[in-house]
Amino acid sequence: MTFTSLPGGTWTLGDLTVTRFGYGAMQLAGPWVMGPPADHDGALAVLREAVELGITHIDTSDAYGPQVTNQLIREALHPYPESLHIVTKVGANRDQRGGWPPARDPESLRRSVRENLQNLGLDVLDLVNLRLGDAEGPQPGSVAQAFETLVDLQQRGLIRHLGLSNATPEQVAEARTIAPIVCVQNMYNLAHRQDDALIDALADQGIAYVPFFPLGGFTPLQSSALQAVAARLGAAPMSVALAWLLQRSPNILLIPGTSSTTHLRENIAGAGLTLREDDLAELDRVGR
Repeated sequence: MTFTSLPGGTWTLGDLTVTRFGYGAMQLAGPWVMGPPADHDGALAVLREAVELGITHIDTSDAYGPQVTNQLIREALHPYPESLHIVTKVGANRDQRGGWPPARDPESLRRSVRENLQNLGLDVLDLVNLRLGDAEGPQPGSVAQAFETLVDLQQRGLIRHLGLSNATPEQVAEARTIAPIVCVQNMYNLAHRQDDALIDALADQGIAYVPFFPLGGFTPLQSSALQAVAARLGAAPMSVALAWLLQRSPNILLIPGTSSTTHLRENIAGAGLTLREDDLAELDRVGR
């Protein structure tokens, strides 16, 4: 499998060209995204396989583990290929119970950027997403202080590009009055279509949208509908969900995660499934 055979082609994040099919490193950490992986060598193998298959977009965060996934990425891939771009997130820490308490005060953000640089073995981070909201999803509120802190670090040469994660449309608009953003990373899938208007607006503005939890939060009825379409196509539900996302809009970038090289290949192959107009119409009713 070569670079050109990855489903979806490429997208440009500022001056960074990435494959629309990327890889999310969250699952490389231990249970509940805490501690080291059960299979250390297997985790390294997945990262190396992703790059060998042509993926040029890896999504991570120093909060995963914490620090575990970034250290694995460095061990597996450093020195990094020139074509590889690593996207990270700041704005949340981990507590001893596995929670994700916010850490968006200026000092916490500066410390998190420094730790990401150190653990990834980089002098500059390609793209940093500011994580907002909480475990329940986006929450209203100004992003100005936190985002301005990241803009300052960008101006100091530690960050190339900025984005938002778990953000409301109003927060996206506010951030863009402060500095350009190149992506928004929110929960979105067939069953959770709350960002439909935002995706279309961002596409018009050349800004990427990166959905997480492509199969998260489906009701039993919605799952049954997806499974019915998948069965008719002779495909797995995950394959159909990923393919639908790629066909939903050209600015959608995928970051499905896995700790298995076999599953990684299956995800890539599944996302390349071509859905017909009648398939798309039936799937569109899943989230309505």
